[in-house]
Amino acid sequence: MDADVIIVGGGLAGLVASNELVKAGKKVLIVEQENATNLGGQAFWSFGGMFMVDTPMQRRLGVRDSFDLAWQDWQGSAGWDRLEGEYPEDLWAQRWGRAYVEFAAGEKRAWLQEQGIKFTPLVGWAERGNFEAQGHGNSVPRFHVPWGTGTGISEPFANKAREAAETGTVQFAFRHQVDALVFTGEQVTGVRGTVLADDQAKRGVPSNRQKIDEFEFSAQAVVIASGGIGGNHEQVRKWWPQSLGTPPSKMISGVPEYVDGRMLDIATDQGVRLVNRDRMWHYTEGLQNWNPIWPSHAIRILPGPSSLWLDARGRRLPAPGLPGYDTLGTLKLLRTTNDLVDYDYSWFILDQSIIKKEFALSGSEQNPDITNRDLKLLLKSRLGRSATGPVEDFKNHGEDFVVANTLEQLVAGMNKLGGDGLLNFKDIESIVMARDNEVANPYSKDAQTIGIQNSRRFLGDKLFRTAKPHKILDPAHGPLIAVRLWVVTRKTLGGIQTDLEGRALGANGVPIPGLYAVGEAAGFGGGGAHGYNALEGTFLGGCIFTGRTAGRCLARSL
Repeated sequence: MDADVIIVGGGLAGLVASNELVKAGKKVLIVEQENATNLGGQAFWSFGGMFMVDTPMQRRLGVRDSFDLAWQDWQGSAGWDRLEGEYPEDLWAQRWGRAYVEFAAGEKRAWLQEQGIKFTPLVGWAERGNFEAQGHGNSVPRFHVPWGTGTGISEPFANKAREAAETGTVQFAFRHQVDALVFTGEQVTGVRGTVLADDQAKRGVPSNRQKIDEFEFSAQAVVIASGGIGGNHEQVRKWWPQSLGTPPSKMISGVPEYVDGRMLDIATDQGVRLVNRDRMWHYTEGLQNWNPIWPSHAIRILPGPSSLWLDARGRRLPAPGLPGYDTLGTLKLLRTTNDLVDYDYSWFILDQSIIKKEFALSGSEQNPDITNRDLKLLLKSRLGRSATGPVEDFKNHGEDFVVANTLEQLVAGMNKLGGDGLLNFKDIESIVMARDNEVANPYSKDAQTIGIQNSRRFLGDKLFRTAKPHKILDPAHGPLIAVRLWVVTRKTLGGIQTDLEGRALGANGVPIPGLYAVGEAAGFGGGGAHGYNALEGTFLGGCIFTGRTAGRCLARSL
């Protein structure tokens, strides 16, 4: 045998599984189609937010949280409804969901700190939901920001793997693309595939697929940790859910091109059970990156609650289509409204005061203060007179921004950028003025204004993420800004169905001996631990939890 365990994929989930196996004295072979620079996968590029429950950081900011409240939110968001039949698709997903919330409300924070991961005092209020107590969304802020952003989560585990490689307990097979699982009888005993030509491309940049050789590796078990389909728009369109209407003609990518779902199809062709493939998580607040790394490189805005959100025809989106509230609810509004399906974008209208306080950009490279653990820069950039440097760069260089001194000039610029003349100045003026009239009092009938006031009751948002209510048309808060928003492909919520030990199931619902799946490839647990909706800060956490679980179970059983 080449190792005790082969792990297919060098992303966060695979690295966490590897770490657990190495601690137990097992030998691991990590097979990765990209080069060594890409170790850590998508997690490296992320903002790194972590869903945790009832933490000291929350309590210091006056947030009262509990497992019961978090589990209520998780169930309301997941909406698992595939629980009937001989092999229900949501059977194990629901069990994984509860296990994950228990982890997030229990040992998660302490365990992460033991791995060398540290957190800022900041707790964000992401995915606030659909305004129903038993519906989708976070009832309280739970989005914990690590020092180092995504690199602060992925690099500790990548470094552990590199250190283990120096002692020989971990081996890397970079530029090795798996084409098939190897079975001995009914048991998975290895992988085989293609050796790709060397490629020194920088992290995230597309690499060649030139075949120079073939390989076959053997082990006692194989862990699939290959990620999802977000970089493959053909696959996204193939599995796009009917409930979200038609996929946009133009989408932009929040993940590198190599996130192509290839291993998922290989697995299902060999009898591995994939479920909930029509569940996915794509954002509606995407910007075309003015300084791209991979094709169609997108950056998502992490918005505060104050920007006005208009559809392509200039109409205000109804609740829950508000910034930061209900990701898929907003996507459904944009993709199922009959006279919008021909348009792939929407608009934010805001001003300099709002962009300064409320715009954050997802991505480690877009947050140098937190990524570089620079507290002085953090305070300066988040509490300063301007927006953060990366946000100002997008405002100045990004093709999706319009800046103007008057609303009439702004709408003219929006029409020019859109190229379709859909926007009527008088209609938009009426919408903005009506919104402005609602902020003159500390009470309102407008759902967004109520949400802004609610947000400012949370100290973290008041200090860092929510502008003081004001009229957008007040020149003192100018200039005016419009941002064209695209759909960003990102996460696969379905995947390989696994039991609570991470064992991959076959078509008959029975574990396939020797085969495990973790991370996004496993739908973050059970083939769909999130159900239909995610609560944010849960993707990297799902990679960690599934990788840790499978690694520990394998360590005990081998």
